[in-house]
Amino acid sequence: MSARDIAVLAELHQEKIAPITYELLGCARALAEAAGGDVVAFLLGGHVEALAGQLAAADRIITVEDPALAGFSPEPYLNVLENLLQTETPRVVLLGSTTIGLDLASLVGARIQAPVVTGCTRLQLAGEQLTVLSHLYAGKMCAEVEVTRLPAICVMLPGSYRERKEGGRGQVEVRPCEAPLPAGAVTFEKMIFPEAGDIDITQQDILVAVGRGIKQQENIELAEELAEALGGAVCASRPVVDQGWLPTTRQVGKSGMTVKPKCYLALGISGAPEHQEGMKNSHLIVAINSDPKAPIYDIAHYGAVVDLMDLAPVLTEKLKARKNV
Repeated sequence: MSARDIAVLAELHQEKIAPITYELLGCARALAEAAGGDVVAFLLGGHVEALAGQLAAADRIITVEDPALAGFSPEPYLNVLENLLQTETPRVVLLGSTTIGLDLASLVGARIQAPVVTGCTRLQLAGEQLTVLSHLYAGKMCAEVEVTRLPAICVMLPGSYRERKEGGRGQVEVRPCEAPLPAGAVTFEKMIFPEAGDIDITQQDILVAVGRGIKQQENIELAEELAEALGGAVCASRPVVDQGWLPTTRQVGKSGMTVKPKCYLALGISGAPEHQEGMKNSHLIVAINSDPKAPIYDIAHYGAVVDLMDLAPVLTEKLKARKNV
């Protein structure tokens, strides 16, 4: 590994590569192209060698297997990562803003004496200068951080980068577990799955978002019917969530979730900067708003200046009719 390389910690969920890993690889590829280095993925677990081929966006995939790594526990992972980062010399180490990434970031930073930046949504490398856009206080504040000492550990918010599943050399390196893995204070026993709850809007290909223009809670049913016809899910801007009409898990924006679906249909959303921050990277943005000067039209690919209450039912009926043909 050279000092120009970008390292990614791959995450596992139910013995599968977690989606956040592919977003980290997307960020790493952009940084590596600017730095002229490789993307290197660290894949740790009990039996992970067979999964390495799924990280083809990386140039090198370093796998480390050990029974102590079969389920995530901070101490064993920390020891292995410290060992890897002492033998490798990346410029930037990327972790997801997840329970695993947040557990490890500060610990690894303390071990290798590296700066840690959390809440990251954008990274830019220029020479030896790393500039990071970080969201603070649940997205209420954005800070542009200049990191002058490398390597740096960056904890990326989900939805910040598009997934990359190919584009690297995909060279797999199997490493022995050279770090001591004594029983830690926290050990993995078993995974307890919660009862089926709300959806994860960050993983939806199609989102129908509602804002103030929905007028009242009963009208959200119109958006739900449209989302069902499209095969998507309903989300909302902050005012709708603040009213208690939808749960906070459906909120998009600086103080909510960052999403990047294939299609984002905004119904009655003005498009304030705080909301745009959470959805502007959607592949296709379609806006429906009766105000032709609404900021949402500055970023929308298509739009209709009309009352959503008039258009949404018609769209739903047209979609249902088309499915029946």
